[in-house]
Amino acid sequence: MVRDGYLYALAFLAVGALLGSTLGPAYSIPGILLAAFFLWFFRDPERTIPGDPGAIVSPGDGKVTAVLATTVDGQRRLRISIFLNVFNVHVNRTPIAGTVRSVRYQKGQYLNAMNPACAEHNEQSVITVEGEGQEVTFKQIAGLLARRIVCNLKVGDAVTRGQRMGLIKFGSRVDVLLEPDARVQVKVGDRVQGGASVLAYHRSGPRQLVDVAAEPVQQGAS
Repeated sequence: MVRDGYLYALAFLAVGALLGSTLGPAYSIPGILLAAFFLWFFRDPERTIPGDPGAIVSPGDGKVTAVLATTVDGQRRLRISIFLNVFNVHVNRTPIAGTVRSVRYQKGQYLNAMNPACAEHNEQSVITVEGEGQEVTFKQIAGLLARRIVCNLKVGDAVTRGQRMGLIKFGSRVDVLLEPDARVQVKVGDRVQGGASVLAYHRSGPRQLVDVAAEPVQQGAS
């Protein structure tokens, strides 16, 4: 359980208790239900992290909405986008083990996370980890309902694959930018779990299982 869940739950329980004591027991029910919802929303289940060499795991729970070849800052990359709805676990995890090379926070808009433009224009944290013979960049992107991104990493941190590193509150999206020869293991429509689902393998890993589409060349963050 993420600490925020207890804070929200206690606040709504207090409101429910106050309304119940002043207006009658029935008025406490909404506060109790909201407290239960926030305890459930901020759940943080344990996950079995794959130990396969070169595995790149999902940074979040949700549905794969894009698997595309793109260009970022003049370099070819594969982009895998995952949409997190309000019912998904919102704790985020690191895709690979290694050293954090950069952490960049970008203020921005709160477009719907299904909108392709949100990758460039929305509030987001962009983290790059180098290790296991590869470099992986992943983004925590705020959505229409999300209003706070939590990233607990800083440059120089050593991380393990599947390590908890923060969360995005409410509906949101995570993007993963991979080296162009990564072996992709997911397709659009797949459901994935943070830390447990393998999105791709480093080029030395198993054979690529799905085709990768192409998108128009994009400059800057994608």
